[in-house]
Amino acid sequence: LGARAAAVLGTRQVFFAVVTTTAVLISVFVPISFLPSTAGRLFREFGVVLAVAVAISSFVSLSLVPAAASRLPATGSGSRMVRALAGFGARLRDFYSRSLGAMLDRPWLPVSVALLFAAGATVAFQLLDRELIPPEDRGEFSVHAQGPEGVGIGYTDRQTRQVEDVLQPLVDSGEAAALFTVVGTWDPNRSRVKVPLVDWDKRERSQQQIMAAVEGPLAQIPGARVSVSGSNSLDLRRAGGELEIALVGNEYDEIFIAAQALATAVESRLPDFGSLDISYDPTQPQLSVQIDRRRAADLGVDLDNLAATLRAMIAGEELIDLNVEDEAVPILLESSSGEINDPSDLVNLYVDTAGGQLLPLSSLVTIKEEGVATQLDRQAQRRAIEIDIELPASYPLQSAVDDLKRVAQEVLPPGVSMIFMGEAATLEETSREVAITYAIAFLVIFLVLCAQFEGFTSALVVTLTVPFGVAAAVFALVLTGTSVNIYSQIGLVLLIGLMAKNSVLLVEFADQLRDRGYEIRRAVQEGASVRLRPVAMTMISTVLGGLPLVLSGGAGAEARSSIGWVVFGGLGIAALFTLYLTPTLYLLLARFSKARAEESQRLGDELREAHAVGGEH
Repeated sequence: LGARAAAVLGTRQVFFAVVTTTAVLISVFVPISFLPSTAGRLFREFGVVLAVAVAISSFVSLSLVPAAASRLPATGSGSRMVRALAGFGARLRDFYSRSLGAMLDRPWLPVSVALLFAAGATVAFQLLDRELIPPEDRGEFSVHAQGPEGVGIGYTDRQTRQVEDVLQPLVDSGEAAALFTVVGTWDPNRSRVKVPLVDWDKRERSQQQIMAAVEGPLAQIPGARVSVSGSNSLDLRRAGGELEIALVGNEYDEIFIAAQALATAVESRLPDFGSLDISYDPTQPQLSVQIDRRRAADLGVDLDNLAATLRAMIAGEELIDLNVEDEAVPILLESSSGEINDPSDLVNLYVDTAGGQLLPLSSLVTIKEEGVATQLDRQAQRRAIEIDIELPASYPLQSAVDDLKRVAQEVLPPGVSMIFMGEAATLEETSREVAITYAIAFLVIFLVLCAQFEGFTSALVVTLTVPFGVAAAVFALVLTGTSVNIYSQIGLVLLIGLMAKNSVLLVEFADQLRDRGYEIRRAVQEGASVRLRPVAMTMISTVLGGLPLVLSGGAGAEARSSIGWVVFGGLGIAALFTLYLTPTLYLLLARFSKARAEESQRLGDELREAHAVGGEH
């Protein structure tokens, strides 16, 4: 055909397929843009960008591409390389046509293989590690140290210097650029050392390997709890590698006993877990002044004056602000002999009575020294004690959650329950939302295809093919050792749209051939052979487009490779389902529906009959 005629006729042939695939992709990507919480933060931008890009792409493919193609010069026989490639393509098409014919003669064979493949993927999915975010080498990590409650800056500084001694060899070897230390972070007994690493191409070990190497020596430092943490793309992990939970109940003492029992059980039954840190630590020294209120009332001692005396003598009491040159200068009432820092001196203070007499505090108060918790937490509007559990980088988060649930069910008493926080809570929430996303995607694909194909059969063929593409992605994750995380789940959603698009290319052209009068077997075999080239072209280009995600390095490369392996491996394996399973399902299901041309003819006959009846009346 001439270039202009080929452009017009080719555009007419693929017009319905382009419109249908565009509608399918947009209907998949738009609903996921409305997911809430953490999953929505990623899917929202992902869905909107892809939906807009697909819409623009469909407009370009139906306007600019045909216009440009109509101006292509005649190529003639082409070069030797072009003829060689054309010959290879023809042989490949002939092989596909023959092999497809053999499969269509035995439709039970591809269906059985596909079902076995799906069953294997179901089993393989249980073996996959499940986590919210994969460990990422972002070129820096932090070391947090915490001493006992009540210690001062001097103690924390000494312990932090031991941490620096462990980390200094990283700087000497050239793996770390420097050490940045802050002593007294949030509390006097806490410190943090930030370790920025050199560029990725200047070191042989990854960030995770370096962190694993220093964890052992840091854990040996006495008098401090030391943890190593790394950041991630979503900045969700407060201290990377930690599992955060909270025990909730009615009384703190009861919860604390349960927390100690759970910690003992975890240390004995789950040896792969790291150290546990219980936030409730009733060792903070506190001086309690207990007032005999009845005796104070009998002696005429005002409790407000008594409290003001204690404040002034211990820490000073602010009386008023004096404005000096637009600056507020506080006026403090303090003891002339200095602050009282010995508890025994408190009882030697005097307070005046209503009659103007001075009485020693020893006749009114009792001093009691006791240990109390530094903070009282609440979660879910209940009293709570938080527990942080260190996890090694090789321990999948979902496995840790399941193991801890099993131990907690056996150990925790009635009235005390466990809730997950931080990354673990986000993982559970995201898993539910993504499952809903998949269900919505499948339902929307089916409904949109029903509207586009004006029937259920062709829409059902395309929809039934999509799950086998997801199964192929599962095997791709297993073969590459990639976990199921938020990024690989994004790739799975993308794969659902791509699988539906490729199946539409085959099914839509088979429907066109049926409209021309072809019987089902001939229509599906010839349609698949003709559409082999565009299906292969789009699939190869998409697979190669995902290759840079797999090969890239630098900060966050692990997150990008999770998406890349799903697209690269999953779509590559799923090509067989598109090329063989889709025609087989079409052959089995298309017999239950008539061609659209027959339905259109039937509608025309009925309308003409209706007009004739109307004319008689």
